[in-house]
Amino acid sequence: MRRRLRRARRRAYVRTGRGVRRVVHAWRSSLQLRVGAITMLVAAVVVVIVSMVLFTQIRGQLLDVKQQAAVDQSLAGVVYAQTEVSGIATGDSASVRSTLSRTVEGLQRLGGAAGDFDVVMVYRSGEDERPAVSRRGVEPALPADLRAQVAAGSQAYRYARVPDLGGDPVPTLIVGAPVPTDPGGGDSVEVYFAFPLDQEQANLSGIRSTVAITSAVLVLFVAGIGVLVTRLVVDPVRRVAGSAQRLADGHLEERLAVRGEDDLARLATSFNAMAEGLQQQITQLEALSQLQQRFTSDVSHELRTPLTTVQMAAAVLHDARGEFDPAVARSAELLQAELNRFEALLTDLLEISRYDAGAATLEPEAQELGPLVQRVVTGMASLAERHDCALLVSLPPRSVIAEVDGRRVERVLRNLVGNAIEHGRGKPVEITLAASRSAAAITVRDHGVGLTAEDAQHVFDRFWRADPSRVRTVGGSGLGLSISLEDARLHGGWLQVWGLPGEGAQFRLTLPLAVGAELTSSPLPLRPPMLSRGQA
Repeated sequence: MRRRLRRARRRAYVRTGRGVRRVVHAWRSSLQLRVGAITMLVAAVVVVIVSMVLFTQIRGQLLDVKQQAAVDQSLAGVVYAQTEVSGIATGDSASVRSTLSRTVEGLQRLGGAAGDFDVVMVYRSGEDERPAVSRRGVEPALPADLRAQVAAGSQAYRYARVPDLGGDPVPTLIVGAPVPTDPGGGDSVEVYFAFPLDQEQANLSGIRSTVAITSAVLVLFVAGIGVLVTRLVVDPVRRVAGSAQRLADGHLEERLAVRGEDDLARLATSFNAMAEGLQQQITQLEALSQLQQRFTSDVSHELRTPLTTVQMAAAVLHDARGEFDPAVARSAELLQAELNRFEALLTDLLEISRYDAGAATLEPEAQELGPLVQRVVTGMASLAERHDCALLVSLPPRSVIAEVDGRRVERVLRNLVGNAIEHGRGKPVEITLAASRSAAAITVRDHGVGLTAEDAQHVFDRFWRADPSRVRTVGGSGLGLSISLEDARLHGGWLQVWGLPGEGAQFRLTLPLAVGAELTSSPLPLRPPMLSRGQA
């Protein structure tokens, strides 16, 4: 049972959280909703305040009119009562009772502008009181302070709750006044008029309902106007945002319809002018890019034939360098080395031109990455020996099999290891392979000169060098890392770099184990784990 209650509570919490998130998302994403809600809130506050003030004024005016009419009617009743009780026989109880009853009935018949009322007359002789009432239940409800004030000889009024015929208390205006009698006697007469305010209460209830309904309608009307006005402004902005998004997606012919001559029309005109300018600039850049790609590809192909001829001649000279003078022999060796570098540059230019033209294709096959890493390390061993650099390889205990284009992955690793050897200052270079359920990662770590944050942003740019004055010892073309980045992207993978000046650099290649799989994380950290967070 407790488990069910816990599950029910969790579900309720989850649903509540989802509802809150949806409301927050709608509030943040919809300007129209925010304007409508704020307009409704402000309108509701204003309308409530105005309604309260208006209702208070109406209520006061109704009560003032009722009070004035009641006071006037009570004054007339006092005059009538004075004429009736002037000849009252003070010592005769029966005469007093009949005189008071007759006077009460006469006052009831007189009526007045204040509406229906009940009458209470009190004959006081010393401490003895003899009341006469038009209806039972009225005399006990008379406020004590009102009776004390009337007994002192003053006219006064109070608001009190007096039971009606059914016994339910009803708001009532009670006006009391002394009736002038023979000043020589010790007796006094008081008369009280009770004017029920049920009609006024009904009128005020009707007015309150009318004001409430009118206020609600007014709030909704104002909020509707706010939403409508906002929509008139937001809709064109949304159209502009949609057109801008389509323009960013490559639909350069996207334009807005211009209607009228207002600010929104000027916005549409400015947007169309901007789109026209962007289309022209992008078209020119595309044409220039295609021209550059064609030029690079054509030059690379055209240089192939003379380069082959020169290489053949250089090979003959290189093979016969033993018969030459030492200076000539050295020149033959330099010529052979530079021609090899020139051939590598042409190869890289042709490769990058294929990427630019979108002609590069992937030829994946399932293979183990461990032996692939070992082949790269074996091939770079001689270069590492020349730089007095140790290559340290760390492989997982289990085989890592991934669907990759082995030629391209080897090229990426050769570039990374070669760069690490060149910039490692003779310190060990660490190559690490790791895998998760969906991805494999290879890191190449050196402890050389390192990279600044600005260098890390440009390290994959074509022909970029951190120090232009520094001489290349490996003889790279300057396109290796750019091609490596394209190879990684062709696999659907990542090629990332971390570095600190004086602490070295680490490149991380992350590849999906299956072709077409989407990467969400890497099995290896980009920042070396032995460094503290403060250093990173």
